[in-house]
Amino acid sequence: MIYVAWRMLVGDRVKYVSLVLGLAFAIMLITQQGSIFIGIMRRTYSMLTDMGAVRVWVMDADVQTPDDVKPLKDPDLLRVRSVPGIAWAVPLFKGQGRARTRHGEFQNAMVLGLDSASLMGGPSEMLEGRITDLYRQDAVIVDAPGALRLGGLKIGDVLELNDRRAEVVGICRTERNFQSLPVVYTTYSRAQGFVPAERHMLSFILTAPQPGVSDAELARRIRANTGLGALPTDEFGWRTVRWYTRNTGIAINFGTTVLLGFFVGLAIAAQTFYTFTHENLRHFAALKAMGAGDGKLVTMVLFQAVVSGLMGYGIGVGVATLFGRSAPRGGPLAWHTPPELLYGAFGLMLVLVSIASVISLRKVLTLEPGIVFK
Repeated sequence: MIYVAWRMLVGDRVKYVSLVLGLAFAIMLITQQGSIFIGIMRRTYSMLTDMGAVRVWVMDADVQTPDDVKPLKDPDLLRVRSVPGIAWAVPLFKGQGRARTRHGEFQNAMVLGLDSASLMGGPSEMLEGRITDLYRQDAVIVDAPGALRLGGLKIGDVLELNDRRAEVVGICRTERNFQSLPVVYTTYSRAQGFVPAERHMLSFILTAPQPGVSDAELARRIRANTGLGALPTDEFGWRTVRWYTRNTGIAINFGTTVLLGFFVGLAIAAQTFYTFTHENLRHFAALKAMGAGDGKLVTMVLFQAVVSGLMGYGIGVGVATLFGRSAPRGGPLAWHTPPELLYGAFGLMLVLVSIASVISLRKVLTLEPGIVFK
């Protein structure tokens, strides 16, 4: 019966190809838009992933995202360091400065000031130079896309940040941020001169727990002992995603496109599969007249639907993956395809073919074997 179902499926090549391409288009659209959405959401907390050694982030209790900076007081650093179970705690400054290149061009940039003693939170992947070069006078490190936006900076070039001299001593690779601003790393004390002065300059406190203390437990202790906000890196990332999902139209816009792809694929698959089944009613009737029960006919239809779905899924995911892989790493296109997205697309494919096969099965199950003799 399975072989007969396969021969019936591929007997009309045009309709078979149309069915597979319709499913492939729907899966490709779902995978592509889902990957871009996830890629954009990852950029909202890219600063957290770039600083992989940081386990717990300490901030003002009202901070919602890494870009929502509410400065802390300098004594807060000492209070955090006194919390039991903490291995180390260092300051981090985050602000925006206006950079002027040697060509006279202006560009806003994200300035990150690292702890002068440890340089904790610095870039993990240096393309040129060394992170310890930040100890040199007026030294800064710029991320690779930012260096291009700032006029193609190279080591030894000089910028002006807040009318102060800044010499590029390194180029690093980081994840693009949500605003796609150039990222400039320097020391904590030097960063305060690269941006407009404020009363308080401490943006975040970066920490890690001692062995035997979990990230969640340390965050709880910091909140209880200091009254500040404290979150493990993963939880801070999820809070950021939830904030952008609730307060921007990104989720609605991409969700609409994904739903559109689902319904377009459903319409194409249901119509094509129904037409295909309807044109093969005489074959099903003949099988029924020869003693094939409803269970075998249902198995045949489901087999045809699943095979078509798997072919469409493979083509759709493959095309979407090629599209994503063609984009340069760190380029303008935000793209990330986690395994969960592929599982979700596979589940939607099963829903598509299930609905299409149910529509077709109604005709098969109510079929009278006698029509084969008419």
